[in-house]
Amino acid sequence: MRLIEYGEREISHLSKRDKKLGAFIERTGFIEREIRENLFESLATSIINQQISNSAAFTVMGRFHDMFPAATPEAVDAASVEEIQKIGVSMRKASYIKGLSSAAACGELDIEGLRALPDDEVAKALLPIKGIGIWTVEMFLIFSLGRPDVVSFGDFAIRKGMMNLYGLKRLDRAKFDRYRKRYAPYGTTASLYLWEAAVTDFK
Repeated sequence: MRLIEYGEREISHLSKRDKKLGAFIERTGFIEREIRENLFESLATSIINQQISNSAAFTVMGRFHDMFPAATPEAVDAASVEEIQKIGVSMRKASYIKGLSSAAACGELDIEGLRALPDDEVAKALLPIKGIGIWTVEMFLIFSLGRPDVVSFGDFAIRKGMMNLYGLKRLDRAKFDRYRKRYAPYGTTASLYLWEAAVTDFK
């Protein structure tokens, strides 16, 4: 199992740049988050998980794996939209998954090639695919490609973690960006702790 990589270098940088975050890192300890090695499955999972509960997502992914054990673009593309829908997703999500698999299977989207692209080029390659938005791209950069400097404004838990950590009642984009620049170039490590901060009682 491959984990998101960070260590003393990242922690030292963040602690020097942000005393509150540094103290929270020390209090929390090391956080383990797994890298999803199968890039196609990761993107399909992101589409499936949109706007459903964790328990529902777990059930649907179980059915996805039952139907497509190899979880390859070619296997999924061989199925019809109606067959994909039987895993328990809406027709719209099924069409998104079909579109993703078709693009990858025919070479329109070079999924493995994404590993070598810079972050902005990964976004340019993925955003034309229906069902994939900027939040999905950002989570893909973190949890599939292991990119070191991603902090997602579109992620509610990240914003909540910032508000909890810094005692904020409001968080606009300008203030978010100031924190994000403070974390650079190790924003992903900061994100791991902001997610933790979102569920931490600071009282």
